[in-house]
Amino acid sequence: MELDYFVVDVFTDTALKGNPLAVVMNTTDLTADQMQAIAREFNLSETTFVERRAADVEEREGVRVRIFTTQEELPFAGHPTLGTASVLRLSAPETVCEGIVKLALKVGAVPVRFAGDGLFGEMTQRDPEFGAELDAKEVAQLCGLSEDDLDLALPPQVVSTGTAFAIVALKSHAALAQLNVKQEEATAWLRVRGARWFYVLGPTGEEEPAWRARMQFNGGEDPATGSAAGCAIGYLVERGAVGSGVRVHLRQGVEMGRPSEIFLSAQKQGTKVGKVRVGGSTVLVAKGRLFLP
Repeated sequence: MELDYFVVDVFTDTALKGNPLAVVMNTTDLTADQMQAIAREFNLSETTFVERRAADVEEREGVRVRIFTTQEELPFAGHPTLGTASVLRLSAPETVCEGIVKLALKVGAVPVRFAGDGLFGEMTQRDPEFGAELDAKEVAQLCGLSEDDLDLALPPQVVSTGTAFAIVALKSHAALAQLNVKQEEATAWLRVRGARWFYVLGPTGEEEPAWRARMQFNGGEDPATGSAAGCAIGYLVERGAVGSGVRVHLRQGVEMGRPSEIFLSAQKQGTKVGKVRVGGSTVLVAKGRLFLP
């Protein structure tokens, strides 16, 4: 079996920055175990697998995509969604309709809209679901921070737009330099409360609405976490820290030397937050072929 693949950097327009992603094409005949093994082979934070179907099915439901980390399959993740849609825009133009590539993920259909002829795309995520508020003192201890670093007007809370994160707002992005999540202890603590990982962010103090973020997980760190960023903007709009419909520039991966540029907005209508949009650029880095037994 021979399968084409692409490697892209997501949430950047410069190669070797942002968050890398491998996209494997035409994988309908692969088993889940084979996909997991290939994801381990690439050893990136995520690898996606595109399963093409009949044109009328894709038009109605979207292009089926499965997302794997090196350890498990995920129902949804942000940079794999944006990156895979960008690869389809480049390599399979028949999947683009009026500038939109619609993906069929485990959480349902997710549209990605592209601006002009480039690879700046914006995904619309599911409306946020707000879970438990978390104890600030315990959160600070698990994150290697002081409780004084946290903005107590914005209490830590579990939020999901497809994958649940514990959103932790700081008074300033400066404290992000001290972040040191106690992974083993935090994983068990978060699972009980309905979340997978901490997403920690703080304002930069710049005139435009701008924030910095970090996400440490699985013994490492993610350069860009689009799913968590969607949870974060939903949370910030719900709490009134960001205005409805206001576009926020969020940077992640700075401490890793892989700066990522993420653009966020959400709208509040009455008591409900929706229209969660997460955007950024993608750049093609490599393409090749897998040779499988």
